[in-house]
Amino acid sequence: MEVLKFTDFKDLKLLKRGKVRDVYDLEDKLLIVATDRISCFDVVLPTAIPYKGEILTRLSVFWFEFTKDITSNHLISADIEDYPPQLKKYEQVLRGRSMLVRKTKSLPIECVVRGYLSGSGWREYREKGSICGVKLPEGLKESDKLPEPIFTPATKEEKGHDINVSESYLIERFGEALVSKIKEISLTVYREASLYSEEKGIIIADTKFEFGFWGDELILIDEALTPDSSRFWPKDNYSPGSPQPSFDKQFVRDYLETLNWDKTPPAPELPEDIVNKTTQKYKEALFRLTGETL
Repeated sequence: MEVLKFTDFKDLKLLKRGKVRDVYDLEDKLLIVATDRISCFDVVLPTAIPYKGEILTRLSVFWFEFTKDITSNHLISADIEDYPPQLKKYEQVLRGRSMLVRKTKSLPIECVVRGYLSGSGWREYREKGSICGVKLPEGLKESDKLPEPIFTPATKEEKGHDINVSESYLIERFGEALVSKIKEISLTVYREASLYSEEKGIIIADTKFEFGFWGDELILIDEALTPDSSRFWPKDNYSPGSPQPSFDKQFVRDYLETLNWDKTPPAPELPEDIVNKTTQKYKEALFRLTGETL
């Protein structure tokens, strides 16, 4: 399959080129195209991952439908037949890897929910005994399940790393009512998705959500519960006390950690075997969660 690294629709207004997605402004709507780019340590790698953009789109659409009774979201349609006439000439590129969505005023917050102790949360816990100001029990091991899922937000930065912040910081900036609402929705969506995914053999160790205002309504935007925004672990191999095998891009991060690379651009190319294994992990996540194959 030919990979898609970038889109170039000359007659459409490119609003933003993110690490993975290209976003086009259609005046009253947005077109989001998920490319096959992959980023690690906030650096876009020169090597793309086949099928990645399609898998991210399918999973987001699945979860938007799954969670629609908990919270509204920005998805209008991911069916090319529903798109405006001006997009039909790009059907070959857009089919399967794009979404037509509502245009919102996004909140500059990464709404991170953690159910297990891993990644930056594990590092912060070892240093402070807490994550983003949330005190945790003593003696927890890496990858341990937490007593309850916790809300550990971060600021959303245009450049560089997002910055972990406390809930009280958000309240000072955005007000208690709004922060309480996004926290409640984030935790509820995580709990419901986790129950479902564990039945399918996947542990969602942590994930991040983004929200925006569509008029006066707070809705879920961007992506939802994908291998790019979440840590997916195979349930049957779960063994706390060390890092876990995963269905997400942690596999690529682990490979990059073995190289003499300082995590600044330019990033190294990925070897073919790492690319192929990453594609298989994304495909496996899609199949387990939705039953769909590519």
